[in-house]
This record gives sequence, structure tokens and C-alpha cells, in this order.
Amino acid sequence: MNLHALRVFMEVAKENSLTKASKKLLISQPAITMQIKKLEQELGLKLVCTNGRGIKLSEAGQFLFDNARYLFKLEESIENKLIDFRNQKKESLRIASTYLPASYFLPKWLAEFKKIYSDIDINLYSNNSQETIKNLLSHNADVAFVVKEKWVSPELNMIHLCDVDFWFIVSSSNKYAGKIIELSQLLKEPFLLREKGSSTRELLLSICKKNDLLMPNIGIQFHGLTESIQTVIAGYGVMLAPSLMVDKYLERGEIGIIKVNGIDIKRPIYLCQRSNDNNVSISMQKFIKLIQKNIN
Repeated sequence: MNLHALRVFMEVAKENSLTKASKKLLISQPAITMQIKKLEQELGLKLVCTNGRGIKLSEAGQFLFDNARYLFKLEESIENKLIDFRNQKKESLRIASTYLPASYFLPKWLAEFKKIYSDIDINLYSNNSQETIKNLLSHNADVAFVVKEKWVSPELNMIHLCDVDFWFIVSSSNKYAGKIIELSQLLKEPFLLREKGSSTRELLLSICKKNDLLMPNIGIQFHGLTESIQTVIAGYGVMLAPSLMVDKYLERGEIGIIKVNGIDIKRPIYLCQRSNDNNVSISMQKFIKLIQKNIN
């Protein structure tokens, strides 16, 4: 594939305009059109169609655009790493994680790791499952940690670390605290739900679907775990939360647990790497070894 033509195509797709892409690339519009036609001829596919004053990607064009971004991100990552080697910059480790591993497991692991390898730079980015995996695959992170059911993907290598219990929690003053009730009864209560892309949200909705029930009444939607827990403690709503993050509040009597007939939830935590990443850094190898020692 002609990478120069692919770069031109990517810029046109990003700008949604031949004119804007021409100004940005400092290439004439006829030259841009020629490069895209060459790419289409090489691939035997129509990639771009006119759409009023702008352009529209075909299905094949959209697929190429979505996946070519990873290619150029990898190229950028390689170039940056080579620059680091040339400048003798110390090793670095970029970690993407969902909120539970980032809040509970990784602080302990990273503290131990830095005590041993103080010269390695570490950056930790926390987000929901969807964004965490996206950051890994787009080479914005070297490794990812997610709480999610395992799924088959040729792009990912997933290592199971442990399982975590999840509880339905409410304020200790809630009428259902400490009781066993039916799911249909629980879903009448206002729920604190995480944002779209969160695996906990997906889990709750799948439980509702499996039991032929409508999705819960959403009282508040949060983009973080800690804020949700604190809202429950303050006296509002029900949420599905990892036991590791709330057991201290249960011991202090600040929250209560609602048990639901026939539902017992355990969720796996996975360490994820890119399956096509054949050059794992020494710092990454050291970090994974430390994690496996702590888990075992």
C-alpha cells in the first residue's frame, strides 16, 4: 500500500474536505485527488465520494480510516522510542486502566515497582473499559488493566489476574439494606449508573436483559467510581460496586448490601497487551513479573 497516498487520504478524511486538506498539506487539490484515485485503484475499492461541498467516506473508506490511525500511531510510537534511545532517555511505562485496578491494585504494585526501579518513568491513565482498550490498541499505552468478561479478539492478549465480587450497595438507612429481594423489586429504586463504555454499566444492563426486565431507573450518571460511592453513602440511590472498594464503608456502617435472589456476581480482572506486540520493553517485562508475583 502506498503510504504517502494513505497519509493524504487520512488528512482528507479527517478534514472532511479536499480544500482544507489541501491547505493543511500544502498540496494542490488536483494532486490530492490524484493520490486518492491511485490508492483506490491499488486497493480496487471506492474510498471517497463527494457530498455537497465536502466528502463522504464509503464503508471501505471508513474501515481504512479507522484502522490506518493505529498504523500511523504505531509509526509515531516507534519514532519517539528511537529518539529516546538516541538521547539516552530513561525507560518509561505507560499504563491504561479502568477505575478499580487503578484505585485498588495499581497503587500498591507501582509503589513496590518504583522502590526497585526508581529510574523508570511511569504514567497511569484511568478511564472506562472502552477507552482503556482503545488507548492500548492505538499505542497510547503499553499495557492495560480492565474489569471485564473475557472476549475473543485477535488484537489482544489477555492474562487473567483475579476475580472480584460485586455488590448492590445502598445507604445503611435504605429500607432494603441487609435484605434479600427480587431483581424486579430492586430495579424500581433509582440507580447510580456509570457512563457508556463502562463495563459495570454493561454488566448491569446484561443482567436486566437476561432476566427479561427493563433497564433500571437512572437517578444520576457518573464518570467515575469514587463519586458514585460517595453519593450512595450520602443517602441516594443503588449502585453495583466492587466489594474491594466498599468493604471499609460496610464495616463502618456507612452502606448496606442488598442481596438479590439468584444473582451472585464475580468479575475478572485482566492484564491486556497487544497481541502483535513482539518487542515488549524490558521495563514492561519487569512490571508484569512483579504483578504475577503479587497475585500468586
